[in-house]
Amino acid sequence: MQPAALGFRVHSGWTSLIALALENNQPMILARQRPHLVATFSYTFRQPYHTVEKMDLAEAQTFLDQQRDEARVLALSALGSVQTEVAQQGYKLTRAALLLASGRPLPELSKILASHSIIHTADGEFFREALLHACARANLVVTKIKERELLACASRTLRRKPAALTSTVAALGKPLGSPWTQDEKFATLVAWLALCERG
Repeated sequence: MQPAALGFRVHSGWTSLIALALENNQPMILARQRPHLVATFSYTFRQPYHTVEKMDLAEAQTFLDQQRDEARVLALSALGSVQTEVAQQGYKLTRAALLLASGRPLPELSKILASHSIIHTADGEFFREALLHACARANLVVTKIKERELLACASRTLRRKPAALTSTVAALGKPLGSPWTQDEKFATLVAWLALCERG
């Protein structure tokens, strides 16, 4: 089986997911999905740190632990689904790549809940952690890259000018139809990067 990689661009409660392989050194999309990482797709569950902001710490921790377990189960299920989809095409997922926001470690819960800007960060990190946990369970090697560095890093690694990369990735989505937004494009680019780093 030929190797393939996953790329993720995470949002609160869901992720854009692209599975990509290389054929004659050119990227090829194997799968495009938008799995939910919460069972109930409502603000309460999609923004867990916002939800617990006014709770006492013990209650907040219990809610977050329950949601974390749920998000991890849904992330692993999404990985299983895409593994099956690419295997039917003769590919095996070996790597994954995840776009990060700032990449700074989060403080303890009481400090998170005391700062609205950190609450926003924590909500994003919450769902990234679920995907990282699923990737570890699926034995995928994970590349993590800050979103603001993606284009420069991809340009260096793939030895193509940023404009050429952008137009290549835009063209890859044409046969698939919409949605082919910034989410899918960035997830594609980071998956391509992960595959080329495998050496």
